[in-house]
Amino acid sequence: MKLFAIADLHLSLGTDKPMDSFPGWHDYVSRLERGWKAVVGEEDTVVIAGDISWGMSLEEARPDFAFIHSLPGRKLLLKGNHDYWWTTRKKMDDFFVTCGFDTLTIIHNTAQAVGKFAVCGTRGWFFDAEADEDKKVLNREVGRLGASLDAAEKIGGEPVVFLHYPPVCGGQSCPEILSVLQERKIARCYYGHIHGAGIRRAFQGDYHGIQLKLISGDSLGFVPLLVG
Repeated sequence: MKLFAIADLHLSLGTDKPMDSFPGWHDYVSRLERGWKAVVGEEDTVVIAGDISWGMSLEEARPDFAFIHSLPGRKLLLKGNHDYWWTTRKKMDDFFVTCGFDTLTIIHNTAQAVGKFAVCGTRGWFFDAEADEDKKVLNREVGRLGASLDAAEKIGGEPVVFLHYPPVCGGQSCPEILSVLQERKIARCYYGHIHGAGIRRAFQGDYHGIQLKLISGDSLGFVPLLVG
C-alpha cells in the first residue's frame, strides 16, 4: 500500500474549458491517465490537492469524477481555489454514494489513515490577506488545518499535510499557516497551485524543518508523486 500525491488536474470532461492550449498541458488528460496507471496500483492511495474539476456544480463535474474513479487506487480530495463544485460535506458524500464513486473521499476538517500515514490538510489562502474578507477566509483555513491535524492525531501515525496554496513561494510566506505546521511539528507538506514559469520559482526543500514539495500536475509531468 503506497501513498501518492498530485494537484491541479483541472479536468473539464463535462465542460468546455480544456487546458491543452497552455504550455506544458498538451494532451494532459491522456498523459495523466498513462502516468497514473504506470505508478499507482489498486491497493494504493492518491491525494489530489485541489483544482480537480472546472465543473461549476457536482453534476457538471460528474464526468471528471467518473474519470478519476476509473483510475486505480483510492483517492482523497481536497479543495482548490477553482473547485466551484465544492459544497457541503454531506452533499458531496451523498453525491459520491449515489454515483457509485466509492473510491473518492473528501478531506475537510478530517484526516484519513493510509498505512503509516495520517493524511490531513486544507486549501490554505493567499500570502497577502490584507482585506477583511481575506483575513476571515484565512482564519477559517487555519482553523480547518487545525481540525484536520486534530483528527490526524487521533488516528496516529505520521501526519502528512497537503495544501492547495503554497505556504511559501517567491520570497513570500503565509505565517498563519506556517505557524500551525511548526507548532504541530509537521515534517512534510505538499502543495499545488503553481504552474508554468512559476514552477521554477517555487520553494521546494527544507523550510525551518518542514520539507515542502510542489505537486501541481504540470510540475510533475502528470505522474503522481510517491509520498511513501
